[in-house]
Amino acid sequence: MLLSVADVAIMLGVCRTTVYQYLNHEGLPSILLRGVRRIHPDSLHEWLKSHEECTA
Repeated sequence: MLLSVADVAIMLGVCRTTVYQYLNHEGLPSILLRGVRRIHPDSLHEWLKSHEECTA
């Protein structure tokens, strides 16, 4: 099941505009289906892992 931009915004606790910034400028992978942007949950998790910072 693919996620909408609104779904991702709720999951991350940010606004939809921020999710679009992630898509357009931060490399969050997505799929365009009939003019609607969708994000695969696995891609979201991988993208989040790649943006994790380790603090020691």
